[in-house]
Amino acid sequence: SYLSNSKDPVSRIMFCLLFFVLTAHIAYGEVSYSVPEEMKRGSVIGNIAKDLGLDVNRLSSRKARIDTEGNRKRYCDINLNTGELIVAERIDREEISGKKASCVIKNEFVLENPLELHHFILNIEDINDNSPQFKESVIKFEIRESAGKGSSYLLEDAYDADIGRNAVQSYTLQNNEHFILNVLTRANGRKYGQLVLNKELDREQQKEVTLILTAVDGGTPPRSGTVAIHVTVLDANDNAPVFSQTVYKVSLPENSPLDTVVVTVSATDADEGQNGEVTYAFGHLPQKVQQLFFINLVSGEIKLTGLIDYEIESTFELPIQAKDGQGLATSHCTVIIDVIDANDNTPIIVVSSLNSPVPENALPGTEVGIINVQDRDSDNNGQVRCSIQQNVPFKLVPSIKNYYSLVTTGELDRELLSDYNITITATDEGSPPLSSTKNIHLTVADVNDNPPVFQEQSYRAHVQENNKPGSSICSVSATDPDWRQNGTVVYSLLSSDVNGAPVSSFLSINGDTGVIHAVRSFDYEQLKSFKVLVLARDNGSPPLSSNVTVSVFITDENDNSPQILYPSPEGNSFMTEMVPKAAQARSLVSKVIAVDSDSGQNAWLSYHIIKATDPGLFTIGVHSGEIRTQRDISESDSMKQNLIVSVRDNGQPSLSATCALYLLISDNLAEVPELKDMSRDESSSKLTFYLIIALVSVSTFFLTFIIIILAIYIYIYIYSYSFFKDVSGGGLLEITAKSVSFY
Repeated sequence: SYLSNSKDPVSRIMFCLLFFVLTAHIAYGEVSYSVPEEMKRGSVIGNIAKDLGLDVNRLSSRKARIDTEGNRKRYCDINLNTGELIVAERIDREEISGKKASCVIKNEFVLENPLELHHFILNIEDINDNSPQFKESVIKFEIRESAGKGSSYLLEDAYDADIGRNAVQSYTLQNNEHFILNVLTRANGRKYGQLVLNKELDREQQKEVTLILTAVDGGTPPRSGTVAIHVTVLDANDNAPVFSQTVYKVSLPENSPLDTVVVTVSATDADEGQNGEVTYAFGHLPQKVQQLFFINLVSGEIKLTGLIDYEIESTFELPIQAKDGQGLATSHCTVIIDVIDANDNTPIIVVSSLNSPVPENALPGTEVGIINVQDRDSDNNGQVRCSIQQNVPFKLVPSIKNYYSLVTTGELDRELLSDYNITITATDEGSPPLSSTKNIHLTVADVNDNPPVFQEQSYRAHVQENNKPGSSICSVSATDPDWRQNGTVVYSLLSSDVNGAPVSSFLSINGDTGVIHAVRSFDYEQLKSFKVLVLARDNGSPPLSSNVTVSVFITDENDNSPQILYPSPEGNSFMTEMVPKAAQARSLVSKVIAVDSDSGQNAWLSYHIIKATDPGLFTIGVHSGEIRTQRDISESDSMKQNLIVSVRDNGQPSLSATCALYLLISDNLAEVPELKDMSRDESSSKLTFYLIIALVSVSTFFLTFIIIILAIYIYIYIYSYSFFKDVSGGGLLEITAKSVSFY
């Protein structure tokens, strides 16, 4: 605002040089920069990376940042691309330091990986951005006309928030015939004016005198402020109040209650009566200080009317003035208040950096976070100890100043505990101590460190022979405690041979579910059992795996009928056995021999005679198949005996086979001329069977032909009726009827 209002080009050039030419130097191990107040946001202060010898290209990866020390605002920031410090907030020296000669902002430049901490200071230089101001718009004096030439009257000094050359440097008085101005300097360097009577006043000629007092500062260009002086001509009051002390120094604890009496100032006036009555008032104070203190007009008692905070302002300087009853004489003193720090700020825990999730295979001592602890109090009240609970595999390691590194103390296992809630406690050394806590949530990242584990050490599968291809025979299951793809299990069959053929031609497995399916239909009589290896593999990198043996047992099914080896089955050949006429009961006549390819009870065979010429003559052993006579053979028994034998297994359902035995009761084959007729009768019976089949086939064909003729007739009738409904005309109807008759 100052630069835009200035009309002097030389002043503009000098201000720009002061604004942009900044000096950086190293003092007591810290980098210091000087910067004028009121610089625009984004203005460059200096290149701290260059001044500290840092690699600009690594500022971003090292998370470079600016932390303030004991200030609420962060007035500067860093450009990570260039390493330059830039103005981040409006800097008002008067707001930060008031009338202090030195205005310093302490900052910290923090880098990580590895952790570095650099202190640097911003020295805020004053610019002439404030004009001198008088407390009152009119200064009133009452001067007796008896006052002699050379009488002096103290004037209120003007207040300028700037310091040094930019503060008030001179006063000028409007030309007049009665008064001249004498400019003086106090012990603290402030200039003030005295109004000196140069020519006696004559109340009869002039009752009032009005003058203009101008205060000018030393800035370039200078700024000024004016006040009107109104002189009323009276009679004598020639003594000014005198304070008991020129400077009052007191101490005041911060957070003192309201209405606390800070100090009582006292001034006396040698005059009597109204001229000796003294009143007190504050000199020029900033608005925020006026809200904190109150002075009793009559007693001079100063009370606290607002809350003071050591961390905001540690010292107050109050200018006090005393006037006599007529207000003609004024004197001044200063009250200096030192604020005593109290432990009223709890420590603040700031998580500067946190690496979460933490791999479960992180080695002990791995840094997972950086903790910064701050306390705005001073001395012991600001000394902080930081600790962590004991039941977690982490600890805090002190680092630079008030920084701590959070590191692991043992091995982590996500499968046992996947996340941690860590409580950090910070306690200061005040009396009584104050503390604060902060919870940090850390998660553990999974590493593929567990192979799949089958629920059983081995598996047995039983499958019925003649099964349908594709049917499931059993299921395997493996679990992996790892997470996501590290815990996702995929199943497969290890390559092997079963009876000389690859295992894939016998079984298949669902890679997701572990269900094993039969690829083919099994035959117990060819393969009774076999073993395969199932592999369970996770999807980690690298993958882990385990395998298990699956024993497959083929269960027999009653799918084979008994096979008669002797005699040949019925219809294959003509078998004749000779039975002696003298055979007695229980004599062995013949034996039926049969086998069954099945096993177990499916192969248990039983023998039965289902048809016999003489049912009471012969019997057969149920399990042996031996044919014996039940009684002695007599002369009345027929010479030719036919037996039909059935061989049944014990399966469910039972399967059977039959055979025919032709027994001839004779001692000599020549006695039986009709033996060939038995074969001829057999052939004629077969011919009769073939004739019956031929007759049934012809009858079926004839019946089918009749059904087809009837179907064609019905179809033509329905079609003609539909056509008649859609087309009108008698001739067409007659033709249609004739057509139908024809058909």
